[in-house]
Amino acid sequence: MSNSVVDNLINELARLPGIGRKTAQRLSFFIMGMPEEEALSIADAIVQIKKRARFCRQCFNITEDEICSVCANSQRDRSKICVVEEPSNLIVIENTKAYNGLYHVLLGALSPIDGITPERLKIQELLRRVKESSISEVIIATNPNTKGETTAQYLSQVLKPLGVKVTRIAYGLPIGGDIEFADEVTLSKSLEGRKEL
Repeated sequence: MSNSVVDNLINELARLPGIGRKTAQRLSFFIMGMPEEEALSIADAIVQIKKRARFCRQCFNITEDEICSVCANSQRDRSKICVVEEPSNLIVIENTKAYNGLYHVLLGALSPIDGITPERLKIQELLRRVKESSISEVIIATNPNTKGETTAQYLSQVLKPLGVKVTRIAYGLPIGGDIEFADEVTLSKSLEGRKEL
């Protein structure tokens, strides 16, 4: 096998987020050692997701159909929308089984320095959903970083005039963590998000 084939796989894997050159190299050699059937199964899964996956026309979750399974589920609480940055965030929240409302995926977060303005996200679609449905609360669950906070503030400003309750998920200390190891921002958010016992 020529080195160019191996180098090509390493280069392609290294393009994935969170995969550095060394990890790409390890993965490449692991794939080379796999039975051909297993390696082809991975390749086929990649081809299938590119051919069949699309964004839900209502919430922009990933689906194979026009409407995702969450939006299609009549048992969901249709008075609430939880706004997330990416479909992967939606999956994490769904796995908690603590939320039974609808979602809206922005497909990113505001970052003017990177050219990501409100027009590049699914914000107008969110506003349309709030105006056209009987939504009573929008829960903003963007990431607790600068981009996520900027996005949350912007959404709050554009949603409140529509007469809808706008809330932000609380951030705080992880269960089982020690206060002495918490950073100041996390501890500050924990104090802000406190509730009565």
